[in-house]
Amino acid sequence: MKPLIAIVGPTAAGKSDLALYLAQLLGGEIINADSRQIYRHMDIGTAKPSVEERAMVPHHLFDLLEPNEPFSLALYQKLARTAIDDVLSQEKLPFLVGGSGLYVWSVLEGWTVPEVPPDPAFRTQMEDLAREQGGHSLYQRLKEIDPASAGKIDARNVRRVIRALEVHRATGRTFSEFQQKQAPDYDILIIGMTASRDLLYSRIDQRVEEQIKRGLVQEVRNLVNSGYSLDLPAMSSLGYKQVGQYLRGQIDLPSAVQRIKHESHRLARQQYAWFRLNDPRINWLRVEEDFKARGLELAKERIGDWLQSP
Repeated sequence: MKPLIAIVGPTAAGKSDLALYLAQLLGGEIINADSRQIYRHMDIGTAKPSVEERAMVPHHLFDLLEPNEPFSLALYQKLARTAIDDVLSQEKLPFLVGGSGLYVWSVLEGWTVPEVPPDPAFRTQMEDLAREQGGHSLYQRLKEIDPASAGKIDARNVRRVIRALEVHRATGRTFSEFQQKQAPDYDILIIGMTASRDLLYSRIDQRVEEQIKRGLVQEVRNLVNSGYSLDLPAMSSLGYKQVGQYLRGQIDLPSAVQRIKHESHRLARQQYAWFRLNDPRINWLRVEEDFKARGLELAKERIGDWLQSP
């Protein structure tokens, strides 16, 4: 079986640093598993690898779409599998890197993902209903139709609730029926990056401050001036939503920055629900330790024979 190394974990935990280090040493290429780094023009707020970093090793599935173009889990899974196989066909080592649990596990566990295109009219109808009656009304509808999916979806995640309802409407089958798994044909090593909560929050806050200094406000302003509405799903991403509120005059900039930090802390906690510290499949490394040396050791232990083959 061909090797695949996945590097996962919460935001700002050091995933990209480790991936770049290992890919350089082991002849690897990096495949994006971040749901927002697929969009063009959204570089600072999504913490994309820099131009210099992308020149060090090949990077895949970045800058695929304009912010107003639709995207789906089914399409991501198809593109990721193609990218992995392309890297392997060149006798290179693929690294699947990111913190979007839905994307990561759909590839690593081989989910059967419904190829149901978005239905804008239905989504608008459901969003209007959520605004009028509250998101919990949609969640209650999902519980009645598909309790298994409802048990896995956060009731506050209105977009995912709507997607589950959309799939059921289009296919007559519940979203959970599509969640069957067929393990892919890869020898998978999963490395998780983590840190103490205080350190992780500190790293998040420092990143946010750096993003502001690098021009996040201007990046969002440029997107708006280019015709991308702040109401687009892509523009609801962390950082873009809060800076958009500032640009609309709803809050001042210090409040926007504080909200980005707070919501990023919450995102990190949610990511631990996808990547559990007690998951035996994940080899957890702490950023406080010599994680690069340990990551290299893990990789060589697992795929050393493949690396040394002619």
